[in-house]
Amino acid sequence: MHNNPSRTLTHSVAAALVAVFSIVSVAPASAVAKRPSLVVGIMVDGLSMDYIELLRDQFGENGFKRLLSQGLLINDLDYGTALDPAAATAVVFTGAAPQVNGIPAATVYDRDTRRARSVLFDASKIGNFTDETLSPAAITSSTLADELRIDGGGTNYAYAIAAEPVQAIIMAGHAGNSAFWINDHTGKWATTTYYKDLPASPQEANRRLPLERRLDTLQWVPSIPVEQFPDLPAHKKLYPFRNIFQRGDANRFRAYKNSPAVNADVAAMAADYIRMLRLGSREATDMLSLGMTVQPYIYGREPDSRLELMDSYLRLDRDLAAIFAAIDREGPGMDRTVVFVAGTPLTRRQRRDDEKWAVPYGEFSSRKAVSLLNMYLMAVHGNGEWVSGYHNGQVYLNHKLIKERGKDLEEMRREAASFLTRMVGVSQAWTVDDVIDRRATDNPDATRRNTAMASAGDIFLAIAPGWQEIDDDSDVEAPQTVVRAGMATAPAFILAPSVAPKEVTAPVDARVLAPTVAGILRIRAPNGASLPRLRP
Repeated sequence: MHNNPSRTLTHSVAAALVAVFSIVSVAPASAVAKRPSLVVGIMVDGLSMDYIELLRDQFGENGFKRLLSQGLLINDLDYGTALDPAAATAVVFTGAAPQVNGIPAATVYDRDTRRARSVLFDASKIGNFTDETLSPAAITSSTLADELRIDGGGTNYAYAIAAEPVQAIIMAGHAGNSAFWINDHTGKWATTTYYKDLPASPQEANRRLPLERRLDTLQWVPSIPVEQFPDLPAHKKLYPFRNIFQRGDANRFRAYKNSPAVNADVAAMAADYIRMLRLGSREATDMLSLGMTVQPYIYGREPDSRLELMDSYLRLDRDLAAIFAAIDREGPGMDRTVVFVAGTPLTRRQRRDDEKWAVPYGEFSSRKAVSLLNMYLMAVHGNGEWVSGYHNGQVYLNHKLIKERGKDLEEMRREAASFLTRMVGVSQAWTVDDVIDRRATDNPDATRRNTAMASAGDIFLAIAPGWQEIDDDSDVEAPQTVVRAGMATAPAFILAPSVAPKEVTAPVDARVLAPTVAGILRIRAPNGASLPRLRP
């Protein structure tokens, strides 16, 4: 019998295709890395690459040195303008600027009540261990925690722990399980009824060993011999600091939250969460977000707090190492975990230098500025309360009265800005129209995107460097601080099994971090993230 050539060819092609498909089906499966089991996001207020480099020899092997040697280092995460920690955290976790995410600062001015309030104020919620009424409703875009929870179908967990409420809630997002922070007045771990998941660890801490009781015996002194601190002038070595948190001091809990002691508490709580909640043990990826600080200590006896600042970094280094050790010991292991650490810009407010140095100084009274501006506008436009108030460098005009009198709002803003520019202590003034049209500040594009129009004032002021801005309507006692030019950048690190060690020296837009982390986790980027991810 003769062979059929066409049939033989068909069989050969079929056999070849089977072989090819067998190869194709096997190769990708072995090449795709397993998705991480846990992601830990750490925001560090005031983090500076200068101090990390200065203290590198004093660090242990498993904190900052581990990040530097094994992770991706971004030297300058660029926020565009000097945002406060709450707004900077929102940029990192949403991948969007305040113009999109709705969070321009921790507090905003309420035109109805004519008072400052939390940006996350929500009267429909109540607090647990606090009288604060907060929720994430004001965050107008999704967050990393939201996208992770959605990706996991709710079978995974997302928790946040921080000293400050707004930062904690931003990190937990809309879909997170819970956010806990430390109450300014009681020192208790607190949360909002928006979140339904109440882990046992913070509640047990409130009951068994509350901060109020511990503070009576807690003192902060240098953690290493003073001689070992680098670049320290001789006079600073003679008088090491000793900071205590005395009962009866109205600022004792705020001072504690400005000290490295709070980082140790956050790190200890994080270890408890990893162990008790078995984070990283599920099919879907869990998330734990932490807020820490190395901001200059403003509650000490001396304005020069560089010794306290260096000690804060040394202590934070140990706290980071403790968190990494907890992941290895109680969690899924660092080889199955993504860690990102992002700094927020250094605060613009620092203690005033001693008068003996004769550094130019003045006091800018917001109440006086509002009163004088209102008198000027009355002289030009007739009697009335033309100015509603002032908050966070912004003046708010009375829109209702301006409309009733048939005045042009934009022209009124220009008149007010022109008057305020001539006021002592004001270096510059811009209208919100200048901001919208990108005519304000030396970085007009960044100023525009970092302005949330829903809460923006009518005139933006730049207070002269070295001047103390007096908030006459504030009910919070605080040490005297003066304005300094604000930094808009901070370092960031990504430590992940799939990310090779690398240093990025060029500035990187802070909005890039969220889509970059999302790409590593193989989830969607937050819905407000418009920039492409880094591909480390």
